[in-house]
Amino acid sequence: MMHHFLAVFLASLLIICVAEVSASKCARRATADGFVCVCNATYCDTVPRVTHTQGSAVVVQSGQTLGIMQQSTSAFNRTSPPSGPADIVLNTTLRYQELLGFGGAFTDAAAINIQSLSADAQKRLMQAYYSQTDGIGYTIGRVPMASCDFSTHEYSYDDSASDFSLVNFSLAVEDTKMKIPLIQLAADLAGKPLTLFGSPWSAPAWMKTNDNMSGRGSLKGTAGDKYHKAWALYFVRFLEEYAKHNLTFWGLTVQNEPVDGFIPLFPFQCMYFSAEMERDFVKMDLGPTLAAHGYSNVKLMILDDQRVFLPEFAKTVLSDPEAAKYISGIAVHWYLDAVASNSDLDETHSSFPNHFILASEACEGSVVFEHGVHLGSWSRAESYANDIITDLNHWVVGWTDWNLALNATGGPNWAHNFVDSPII
Repeated sequence: MMHHFLAVFLASLLIICVAEVSASKCARRATADGFVCVCNATYCDTVPRVTHTQGSAVVVQSGQTLGIMQQSTSAFNRTSPPSGPADIVLNTTLRYQELLGFGGAFTDAAAINIQSLSADAQKRLMQAYYSQTDGIGYTIGRVPMASCDFSTHEYSYDDSASDFSLVNFSLAVEDTKMKIPLIQLAADLAGKPLTLFGSPWSAPAWMKTNDNMSGRGSLKGTAGDKYHKAWALYFVRFLEEYAKHNLTFWGLTVQNEPVDGFIPLFPFQCMYFSAEMERDFVKMDLGPTLAAHGYSNVKLMILDDQRVFLPEFAKTVLSDPEAAKYISGIAVHWYLDAVASNSDLDETHSSFPNHFILASEACEGSVVFEHGVHLGSWSRAESYANDIITDLNHWVVGWTDWNLALNATGGPNWAHNFVDSPII
């Protein structure tokens, strides 16, 4: 049995159309924070799908007291012709961003929880996300490169010290038995390949200054040396191994939250890059290595961290043409948006209009005094909706949730960094 609320809510804030609506209703259960919709192997509520009905309008809306996807119908009545001509003025010179889509992250934790269900329940859960007919139509999937905090332990794809050629590189069982089958299921339900992007949390410990995947540390040496070349090759090997499972990646981020690696005693996998370090790594190592191995079409994204670091981080990296030529976009997280200005996104877009901005991670329950799961929390659902709308109004091309599903404590997470998820 699973509880899902935010995922359905996001698809049903307000739908107004000339239509007939057909959907399975929420199996509602009250919680301390609101209510959830309960799904199992035989039943799950679905998102309304519409067909044209001449002369009427259907309003579908959700509310804390109203419930999920409640509908009403109104008829259009014209009692007299218009009194005069109506002018519609279209400014064809002003163009906004083309949307990439929406999605979530295929973490180890998500896979563990989803695969704990029966086969039928797994399918219904993934349909709720990725089906174009019975779900909210996700198309994006973020994939951690090796372990992150939402794993049961630390691991990399090559723990053989000084293996600069990565001859011992291999995917983990978490990839081959967990994440890859789940991604393949999602793609099957979507009816098309997903827009996948990979993100690393840390290089293998032997490549790092602190000889540890966690804590304060960065890559050994400097851009252009054997450590940076080996780390760049690690990205290529990741893409190659996933390709053996018929999974092609649309994009990569250079590093998840690179600032974390500067924090002493940081509690889980991280690796520090300043903007200057990321710039030099891209132009001297990662960019050329991807291109040399036939991956110049993969969309490379910088930052992958809080947008309070914009626009300065982007300016440092993208003002260098030798780095910028390898970079397609800028990835941002939402965790410090309360102290960020929306103008940071606008200025970044204005300065670099040919580089897209993608929201690559968000979740509720990460604040220290509100850690973990709050089943049915309406305020958390509203936070998601507000962030998505705000981002789309400021040039962001897509929005990526964090874990697709977690357990009732907000894990598993080996570092006890428990958070919330749309499906529990």
